[in-house]
Amino acid sequence: MSSSPYIVGRIPKLPPKYALVVMPFFMSGLMSGIICMVNLVRAMGWTTQVLRAWPSTWLLAWAVAFPTVLLVIPLVKRITTKLVRLP
Repeated sequence: MSSSPYIVGRIPKLPPKYALVVMPFFMSGLMSGIICMVNLVRAMGWTTQVLRAWPSTWLLAWAVAFPTVLLVIPLVKRITTKLVRLP
């Protein structure tokens, strides 16, 4: 099965070097969104207020999470190589 060189339509996929930014971008977005929702539901209960508060709370958390992830990735990689026998 061959992979298309396009993301969608005629938009080409990014070169491999961008994986170092794309993966942390989506990971930090998903994690901050989930954590914000869990914390809001825990603090406020499952209400419509939570659904109104979540997007702005999530965007603020993501704005902090993404640069933080980019800064700590080198440290996490060093710790991982000390704990895991890599091929």
